[in-house]
Parts: sequence; structure tokens; C-alpha cells
Amino acid sequence: MELTQKEKVVALLNSFNTGDQTPISYINPEKYIQHNLSVGDGLAGFGEVMHHAPPGGFKAKVVRAFEDGDFVFTHTEYDFFGPKIGFDVFRFENGLIVEHWDNLLEIQPANPSGRTQTDGTTDITDKDKTEANKATIKGFIEDVLLNHQNDKLTTYINPTKYIQHNPAVADGLDGFGAAMKYFAENGLVMEYTKMHKVLGEGNFVLSMSEGKFGKGEHTAFYDLFRLENGQIVEHWDVIAPISAESEWKNTNGKF
Repeated sequence: MELTQKEKVVALLNSFNTGDQTPISYINPEKYIQHNLSVGDGLAGFGEVMHHAPPGGFKAKVVRAFEDGDFVFTHTEYDFFGPKIGFDVFRFENGLIVEHWDNLLEIQPANPSGRTQTDGTTDITDKDKTEANKATIKGFIEDVLLNHQNDKLTTYINPTKYIQHNPAVADGLDGFGAAMKYFAENGLVMEYTKMHKVLGEGNFVLSMSEGKFGKGEHTAFYDLFRLENGQIVEHWDVIAPISAESEWKNTNGKF
């Protein structure tokens, strides 16, 4: 039986653990556009990274996997030059992977509410609400994160249910407010400047955005949201700096 796009991606990532070469055939050898700026373009770039794997190889544990049209996106625990959490996005054409984006961050200790970067609900529900939930997240990013309309926070976020997996932030709107206060008092920034993609399946939506973080570093924000009844009730993220263009190993850009 033909595998689904989601099954192909999960098999590809699991091949890090098994050494199975079959899933490499799910990548189009003539067209593989790479947006990980530390990796060269095409299958040759992918192969070069694998060539530098440690003796035990790389490891990957897919925690969540989603499919949205031609896109598959995953939330994964890696041992990839050290323990990391990553979001990966793959685009398909005619059943083959032709493009890849990702964002990776070292695994951090549990946050003030005791939550990790990957724990929490994994069940995909409300598939009939995918487009509505994507529209909600687009509105949240545009209104609150890009245009700073904080009076709309409770329109988008359920204040009594909000579960937070960011390593530095506690649950609830109080946790979010405390983090913002800390940033302001210490001359730090968390500024979203452009929303690039919003992908979803059912009650889960991933956004890929660009901005500034910390002392103003050029940053990629990947945010995964879980929604219930049209509001955000849970949030995971990977916030990672974008390297200087002089260090890029391909010319495709982060987004």
C-alpha cells in the first residue's frame, strides 16, 4: 500500500534510528530545496550531514506529526549534535519531498509549571475545524504579536485553560505577563516582524514567523498551538537565532 505523506516523513525521521535507506527514496533526487541554513542544498547536502554523524548515528523520536495539503510538519526530539527539540516542515510534489524547513533548540529544563518542550496532548481532533483554527492563529499573530493589540489576548487565548510549554514561561496569562515584564525590565525584546506560514491539522496549528529576540538577534519563531472551541489552550515553541548570511550553506533563506 502507498504510504501517506505523513507516514513517509515519519519513516524518514525514524530512519535515523534504524539506518533504513528506503525512506531516502521519498525525497526527490532532482529537486530538494533546503532551508536549514547549516546544510547544503539538495540530496548532496543531506548526505554530507549524515556523513558527519557520530558513531552511534543521529536519533529522532517523532512526538507529533501533522499533514496539511502538500505539507507535513512534525514535532520531534532529536539527538542531533546533542539533544534538541525541533519542528520540521516538508513540502511534497507528486508524492515526493521537494522542500524542507526546520527550527531546532537545545533541550531545556522543565518550565516554572513543570512542563517540558514536548509533553502534553498529542491527539488530533476537530479535523473539520482546521481552516477555522488556522484563521484564528493568523488573527492572533496579526493582531497581538505583530500589531500589539493586547486587549484582544483573551479573544484568542482561553485565560482559564492556557497551558504553556515554553521553557521559561509559566502557565496562564499571568505567566505570559510575568515573562513580558521580565523582558521589559531587562532590556530584552520579543518582537515578531513577519508571519511566513500557518499550517494546521484539526486542533493543532503551526506558525512560522520572523523577528527579534533577546538582545535583538534575528530570530525564527516556530509556534505550535492547540485550540479548543476557537481559542488557544496550549502552546509549544522553538525560538532560534538565524545565522548571519555569511555562514549559510545554501542560498534559499530560512523561510
